[in-house]
Amino acid sequence: MSGHNKWSTIKRKKEKTDNARAKVFTKIGREIAVAVKEGGPDPAGNSKLAAVIAKAKAANVPNDNIDRIIKKAAGEGNADNYEEIVYEGYGPAGVAVVVEALTDNRNRTAGDVRHYFDKYGGNMGQTGSVMFMFNRQGVVLVDAEDVDEEEIMEKALEAGAEDVIVDDGVFDVRTGVHEVAEVADALTAAGYTVVSAQAEYVPSTYTRLEGDNITLMGKMLEMFEDNDDIQAVWHNWENEDDYE
Repeated sequence: MSGHNKWSTIKRKKEKTDNARAKVFTKIGREIAVAVKEGGPDPAGNSKLAAVIAKAKAANVPNDNIDRIIKKAAGEGNADNYEEIVYEGYGPAGVAVVVEALTDNRNRTAGDVRHYFDKYGGNMGQTGSVMFMFNRQGVVLVDAEDVDEEEIMEKALEAGAEDVIVDDGVFDVRTGVHEVAEVADALTAAGYTVVSAQAEYVPSTYTRLEGDNITLMGKMLEMFEDNDDIQAVWHNWENEDDYE
């Protein structure tokens, strides 16, 4: 998902099949489990877990599922051992790409990521090769339908947000990385519809694609998203909506 035209991209993903939604639930469940192992099962004292729970709720993961995953991850019998890895690279025509993964087999995942880059006209880079083009921020998207701009700006800033941007049918509420859950919960409690809430790699510049490169980039992103080890893909492709 990019930092541009996010709402149309999210709507497209929400309209996918039940099987695709189940894959999203599985990936978020893995994030929850890792967060619990790192910081404990109480979101009040574990900002990373709180942020993932906010992300899960925005993706319509049922509360029972969230509670069950937390309890399982906190149990002594849970032997799942996932490693967080961030890959960087370039897609067709120099689009910058950041890939976040949770894997129990570093070699397998690295091989898959490299293959996807190579197959669709890109190349996997070294650490730091594209990261300088992104800023790590909390991003809470709120459905803008029937919402007063001044009112939501006031509510968001009161909740601890840093900025509010009007963007393609949503209010794009920017926060610190550790304040995502707090701001999302406050806006939900105020009656707003939160459609996405998570820490993102937000691009500082964008690259526009033309011709065959649009298809190549779109197919590469689909390969990344279909891989169970890959949690999220961030890029600076400006005209993502041109890919159907």
